[in-house]
Amino acid sequence: MESFWILGSIAAALMLGAMSPGPTSIYVAKNSIAISRQHGLFTALGTGTGAAIFGLLAVLGLQAFLLAVPSAYLALKICGGLYLLWMAFKIIKHAKEPIEAGDASSSQMSLRRAFTTGLITQLSNPKIAIVLASIFTALLPKDIPTYFYFVLPVLCFFIDAGWCSLVAVALSAEKPRKVYLKFKAGFDRAAGAVMTVLGLKLIFGMK
Repeated sequence: MESFWILGSIAAALMLGAMSPGPTSIYVAKNSIAISRQHGLFTALGTGTGAAIFGLLAVLGLQAFLLAVPSAYLALKICGGLYLLWMAFKIIKHAKEPIEAGDASSSQMSLRRAFTTGLITQLSNPKIAIVLASIFTALLPKDIPTYFYFVLPVLCFFIDAGWCSLVAVALSAEKPRKVYLKFKAGFDRAAGAVMTVLGLKLIFGMK
């Protein structure tokens, strides 16, 4: 029973984190509206896989390593920030390119690429591993049950992928898609600007 409450508390904390706007939710939303619901869902699967990887690393003690080796953490932050800046540049660069409803735009990105992009976008932020490790440290018992090493990454996957999938389904509906197609340039520039800020914050952030 105690394990149930521990997992429930962790799940609640993870859900709050997943619902917070960030690079992954932005990219899931963009792929869902601009391309297709299926592409958005595969992007969500990628972000969920990234969350599971971070969850496994966190429970295995990545936090201790990154805090003990600041240069490794700094290198990961810089690489992740540069990736987000590159993504922002691509989004803004193609902001003016029109997308006609029902055209072949979905063929420009394979489902595998949508998954991979979601995965890399999630893994671009090493702070997530620190946050997960902090949650686990605060809520897990001193002697971690063996099965938690399997359950926690799975929990991270389903919560992150589940939330992002809801975003994909909601925003790929006909009305949001029509609004996006009408104001594509503005939406893309706004998304690119947010990604730029997040990338710069990741690189230059003190924490």
